[in-house]
Amino acid sequence: MNARKAIVISVVAAALLGLSVLAASAAQDKNPFKLKPGAKGKLCLQCHPNFEEKLKSRFLHTPVKEGDCSSCHSPHASSHGSLLAADPDKICLECHDGIVEKNAVSTHKVVLEGACIKCHDPHGAPNKNNLLASGNELCFGCHKDMKKTTEAAKVKHEPVSEGCLTCHNPHASTSAEFLLNEKVPGLCLECHDSKAKIFGQIHMHYPVEKGRCTSCHDPHGGNAKGILYATAHQPVVNRMCNQCHEPADSANPLATRRQGFELCRACHSTMVNEMFTKNQVHGPVLDQKGCLNCHSPHASRQSALLKAQPLNVCGKCHGDTIERQETAKTKHPPIQAGECTACHSPHASDNPFYFKEKSQFDLCGQCHEWQSHSTHPIGDEVKDPRNQNRTVMCTSCHRVHGNGNEHMFHYAPAGQMCVQCHTKFRR
Repeated sequence: MNARKAIVISVVAAALLGLSVLAASAAQDKNPFKLKPGAKGKLCLQCHPNFEEKLKSRFLHTPVKEGDCSSCHSPHASSHGSLLAADPDKICLECHDGIVEKNAVSTHKVVLEGACIKCHDPHGAPNKNNLLASGNELCFGCHKDMKKTTEAAKVKHEPVSEGCLTCHNPHASTSAEFLLNEKVPGLCLECHDSKAKIFGQIHMHYPVEKGRCTSCHDPHGGNAKGILYATAHQPVVNRMCNQCHEPADSANPLATRRQGFELCRACHSTMVNEMFTKNQVHGPVLDQKGCLNCHSPHASRQSALLKAQPLNVCGKCHGDTIERQETAKTKHPPIQAGECTACHSPHASDNPFYFKEKSQFDLCGQCHEWQSHSTHPIGDEVKDPRNQNRTVMCTSCHRVHGNGNEHMFHYAPAGQMCVQCHTKFRR
């Protein structure tokens, strides 16, 4: 019996010892810097008395509320600014690791960059979730163009007035692009009843609830009735959907009557027929989507019903050219302004590279007085020493879309450009 008691006492003692070790370990985890009892937060305030005002904020970050400054800051030394205990771009994710789900379709750029403090105050703020501002004002701090658009709109969209978060997730969306809470048209149908009689009448009884509402309507507001985009296709304005689509009561009402450029040819026959008299027709015109590769069939924020700004439209296929311009030492103004069509015909041309002019001198001469600023022999009668089949022209020396050299020269410094032809001066 005594032996049994001794074993029980030993087991209990071992268990208690184990629990005390675990408790000591947990205590050490909570107080890794072995601060004096009651010193958390209060110790920091001895040197940072101005921070007491921050503690009066209506909403406080949990570690701040608990006086746990060392959960984010190292009290001794750090490789990061503000004595942060980890990389500023990642420190928030140590606690908030579920902000962006792995299957996110779209993610807010500032979240990807780890720039949480662009929206949140890491210590305290007068707004819920420690936001730097409330409502749309926070979003408009970065999206200034959107602020101008929404404020200037004569026809307001009610959800925008209620707040951006009515439709968007501020961090990431697992459902749709543009941080939308739900895909379109599902998102729109949360407020708009497609079964209502007036809905059917306005949309000529076409099942638009199966389409994409934002192909016609500007979700942020506009100046046209029904918040149609600024540039609207005339059949849409005139409610003549059947000009392009099968009848509303047909088996497939959203199908188009024809495919590719043949659909547009019905109204734009002069333009289409003229395209096919040229030596070169732009590839996107000829595929199955035809004109719809670049143009919206219903409405657009851009002129000529372009799907997006010209640089973005052209950049879908010519991304390398746009990227080169962005890193170029000397920028070519037309490209900077997104005016690709200042030099190129977007549909068809008789000239190389779809140039608008046959002669480079006529094309470049629209902006550059090359005759007056250049004394270099140039023109159809001047052979290029590097290739006798070519003549010296603007592009013999300049790369029109820019590169890493000044004045868009093919070589740098300028002397290296010259000795490509004037070989006797090479050193």
